[in-house]
Amino acid sequence: MKKIFAILTIVLTIGFVGCEDFLVEAPLLTQSSELTMSTYGGLDNAIAGAYAPLVHTTWYGSFFVLDAEMRSGNAIIPTNTDFTSGRMRLPHDLSYSSTSTSGLWGWAYYTISMVNNVIENLEGKDVGGVTEQDLNNLKAEALFIRALSHFDALRLYALPYSKNPNGPGVPIILYTDKTASEQPARNTVAEVFEQIIEDLLEAEEIIAPSYVRSGVADAKAVATLPAIQALLSRVYLYSQNWQAAADYATKVIENSKFNLWDAEEYVDKSTWGAPVAASSGEVIFEVYGKQANFYDAWWEGPSHMTNPKGYADCAAHPDLVSLYEADDVRGELFRTDEEEVSGSMWTTKYIGKGDGDAVSTPDANNVIVLRLSEMYLNRAEAIINGASIAGATALGDLNKIRENRGAPALASAGSDVVFAERRKELAFEGHLWFDYARTNRAMTRTKSDGSVVSLASDDGRWALPIPQRELDVNDNLIQNEGY
Repeated sequence: MKKIFAILTIVLTIGFVGCEDFLVEAPLLTQSSELTMSTYGGLDNAIAGAYAPLVHTTWYGSFFVLDAEMRSGNAIIPTNTDFTSGRMRLPHDLSYSSTSTSGLWGWAYYTISMVNNVIENLEGKDVGGVTEQDLNNLKAEALFIRALSHFDALRLYALPYSKNPNGPGVPIILYTDKTASEQPARNTVAEVFEQIIEDLLEAEEIIAPSYVRSGVADAKAVATLPAIQALLSRVYLYSQNWQAAADYATKVIENSKFNLWDAEEYVDKSTWGAPVAASSGEVIFEVYGKQANFYDAWWEGPSHMTNPKGYADCAAHPDLVSLYEADDVRGELFRTDEEEVSGSMWTTKYIGKGDGDAVSTPDANNVIVLRLSEMYLNRAEAIINGASIAGATALGDLNKIRENRGAPALASAGSDVVFAERRKELAFEGHLWFDYARTNRAMTRTKSDGSVVSLASDDGRWALPIPQRELDVNDNLIQNEGY
């Protein structure tokens, strides 16, 4: 039977609290929290607020994405270190320890606690004009956020399913412990995947097909049926259910709301991170960046970290830039700085969106999490591994993308070809590190000083260490080997 744990260090209030507070202090259920959960309007607002932590710098707001690029060799610290602030040294050197690791653990479980509070309080709220479908839509959003939170924590702190499905994953948290009495152990990787898929399948079943949360600035920054299906495709790919990965990719590919950017659109400055991206054809789900968001430390966001006018810590690795053929417009997304003194190339996927003073310094940026090209890549990989979709081939899916990027057609497709195409298409979107890990590939990359970092396919460092502060408050957590 699947174990359902509550977590010790979770905040129960919906208000803004410091990360350190909810990690080490016993939570209190305040009266305002009870009132918030007592009405449909309060629950609706709580779900709206649960999207906000996704833009924290430890998550999609910067380092979950950029650290993965740095660890895997798509990014590098500039050789001219006068340009840098030192913020990317840890992933660049791959020098993680239990006291120097990603803080995503706390924010993922904080967000899980927020949506669990909503799920626990939905019953009986279908009054006063509120329909059962209204409640189902809220629950579907909550399930999507909970699944994404568990999934990202699992990817970061556990070895992939392909290496050991019965190895230690992360705790499954399905309700909030109001007494702070329980200390959850780590579920297995397979158990966590099972729960993630269960949440997403229920969300798919109960959400209204055309539902989009009203009153939001970005309709692509909230859960929708296509977003749920796209995440299912990715989750099934990671758990090696090849047919399901292909089936769900196909659901999104065949959705008329989405279409691949052509070559001109791909390099258009308004495509990446600007508000217009919300209506563009490839974006399925993104995290909305806004300077006014309490969680958005935009000054450490991707537009600052990858821009020579900002902190300039995260340049494009020459090995990545060299991969693009002459006519492939994806290579045009890399630029030098204006004075060409950094000695580096820089991605333009995070150019800022004009929110505030963007003249002298970069500003907030949306971060794309799921887009249509990934669905073609997922399906191609799944087909190579035995999935079957009528009328679809791996080669056809890869060439569909390449045609829209101005790249010459491929003559054949295999696992290495798909891997290479994923690297080129999804560069600086946080995929390569996890693609190396889940496909059991060894990795070798050079650092800015010319030294080499190598990881064998069975190296324990594919999983990051759990933060020491979590181990200190929970005796049932076991640290990853090697840390």
